[in-house]
Amino acid sequence: MSFKSFADYLLLEKNYSALTVKAYLNDLETFSAFITTEYGTNSINQVNYPQIRHWIVSMVESKLSNISINRKISALNTYYKFLLKIGAIKTNPLYKHKALKTSKKIQVPFSEDEVKAVLNNLHFDKDFEGIRNKLIIELFYTTGIRRIELVQLKLAHVDLANKTLKVLGKRNKERFVPLLNSVAQTLSNYIISRSNLEQITDNDMLFLTKKGIKIYETLVYRIINEYFSLASSKVKKSPHILRHSFATHLLNQGASLNAVKELLGHSSLAATQVYTHNSIKELKKTHINAHPRSETKK
Repeated sequence: MSFKSFADYLLLEKNYSALTVKAYLNDLETFSAFITTEYGTNSINQVNYPQIRHWIVSMVESKLSNISINRKISALNTYYKFLLKIGAIKTNPLYKHKALKTSKKIQVPFSEDEVKAVLNNLHFDKDFEGIRNKLIIELFYTTGIRRIELVQLKLAHVDLANKTLKVLGKRNKERFVPLLNSVAQTLSNYIISRSNLEQITDNDMLFLTKKGIKIYETLVYRIINEYFSLASSKVKKSPHILRHSFATHLLNQGASLNAVKELLGHSSLAATQVYTHNSIKELKKTHINAHPRSETKK
């Protein structure tokens, strides 16, 4: 069964990445194979919810995680919404489906002291890699950008005069993030150091390896992990934890949820609210220490 029109819709209208589209198509092919085996048909346009439920049960029995199952069902649901949109079906068999419950893992951010220990106390070499590594850490912590967003930054996205950075987020959505004066200075120093590399292959990209090629995600992860392993005992030390720290520390200092939402590039407040867990702790602490009826005041 061909899903070409659906793939074109995801790529051209929804602006999904090629990797996401590939994953969606794989899920549809898997489901198509399942109903062919179980029901003798490969037309997933004509299945009913009990048949889909059968697929879900088979995935549960095969020990697939609820997160993975929900992702596969989400791909199928997106496909049925597409069929509704073009008039190929009249009802979505998944319209009443409820996602399987998943355990929510709380991401523990770095403390302000841990971030300060890395940026103020650790040694960064004055060569290209040292300047680059410090800039990467500063950008994650002061702008909250995602790892893939940092990797895709181009020199043309930097506006040092106005101290802003153009970021290309999910589904190619652009946003501008402000740069602190200190970060703008580090960025300026990095650009000078970058220009002195012996050979540059990917000249339009902002972040490069010392060989002059575009930096890659695993290297960025390794940089964050290595530096924060020297200052933090937390189990997970990653670019996402720095993004989490950025949001949490802003909220702790009184920033509005909506402002943090815009800085993070979220499309809805619901996505940003996951970062409020630790700021609630700070609010409770302030409430207990400041309220006149608190036990600490007696």
